Amino acid sequence: MKLLLDTHALLWWWTEPERIPVALLEKLSAPETEILASAVSAYELTYKHQLGKIDLPEDLLSGFAEALAAERWTALPVTLAHSLLAGRLASDHRDPFDRLLAAQSLIEQAALVTVDPAFADFEGLQTVWSDPANTNDPVP
Repeated sequence: MKLLLDTHALLWWWTEPERIPVALLEKLSAPETEILASAVSAYELTYKHQLGKIDLPEDLLSGFAEALAAERWTALPVTLAHSLLAGRLASDHRDPFDRLLAAQSLIEQAALVTVDPAFADFEGLQTVWSDPANTNDPVP
């Protein structure tokens, strides 16, 4: 199984793992699960930290690539294909971070790990752990 972490999932893994359901923690820890962490999330976390919206240890921000490597996760760059699809996605959702993550999830054929029900607006996007009302959400 291939999973792409939404920014809050990545943040909670490192700062508040108790917010993540145990079954999902086990799936994320399983050696057969391929985990992708997007450059979009690195940008979003750094930007929101700079604005004072979230508090992160400086060593995590300066050592982001090393932190991903320590988890055995793959850093996913933003490609031209990701950007073009994000701009074309049929959705009224305006958050550019979410649009890019949705596009990456679709192109990379990875389920998006998120609790954000807004992702239900993106046709064909597979999610894991999203809002219980989201019928597109397979059990992790």
